[in-house]
Amino acid sequence: MRHANTVGGVGLFGRLPHLNVTTTFAKIAFIALLLVGWQLAASGGGLGAVPVPTDVAIALVGIFANGSVWVPLGITMGAWAISFAASAIVGIGVGFPLGASRLAYQSSVFLLDFCRTIPALALVPLVLLMFGTRIQSPILLASFGAVWAVLLQTIYGVRDVDPVARDTYRSYRVRRRDVLTRLILPTAAPYIATGLRLSAAICLLLTLSVQIVIASPGIGQQIVLTSLGGAVAKMYAYIVLAGILGIALNAAFVALERVMLRWHPSFRKEAR
Repeated sequence: MRHANTVGGVGLFGRLPHLNVTTTFAKIAFIALLLVGWQLAASGGGLGAVPVPTDVAIALVGIFANGSVWVPLGITMGAWAISFAASAIVGIGVGFPLGASRLAYQSSVFLLDFCRTIPALALVPLVLLMFGTRIQSPILLASFGAVWAVLLQTIYGVRDVDPVARDTYRSYRVRRRDVLTRLILPTAAPYIATGLRLSAAICLLLTLSVQIVIASPGIGQQIVLTSLGGAVAKMYAYIVLAGILGIALNAAFVALERVMLRWHPSFRKEAR
């Protein structure tokens, strides 16, 4: 049955590169259709004060041309990078021992379930009292909201180790370092990669949200200021920029996943 999907030793799907082209074309066509619909609806006044896409595009080019975007963009991405690094270090560092020890996991599962259900934005008043509107506030709240994705995925990955393989390693008295690098890490790596990708998106979302809520410096603050100043097109330009950042980060992490985990069956191209 395996050879039924091959032609001359080449996978059937390897002979259909037009599938990727068709998918890409469909995505572009869908986005173009949305933009046309937005243009028509906004031009006819059906969206109220929402500007047409052409005005938003001009405003987006304008904030890059006059350089007003670089400082808030740098602040936002700096806060994102710090919060993401913190959530990754804490999530992986705590997740490994909790996943490796059943007693530790069972003892902490209630606390984990309790803490991860607390919305990060619910802690805004407390963080404001501690740091005000400084950059520490979005960093702390984004780290708190994003750490759970990495932590839980790390725990699941470590707990997913094949018990037969673990017992085999123990019976041969394999060194703990080799057990970690040759058994636990390869099993947990796809889970951790997924957790990191989710954490990156959550960090950006919460960083922007906190900047909007407390008017902390960054892209979020610019959205608030342009809204209050009546520069609606520029406000939507910053919103579109936030969306572009999210898409770019997700694409970067997906590409990094494919490179770092190319040895894993879910990423490896198998000959069919």
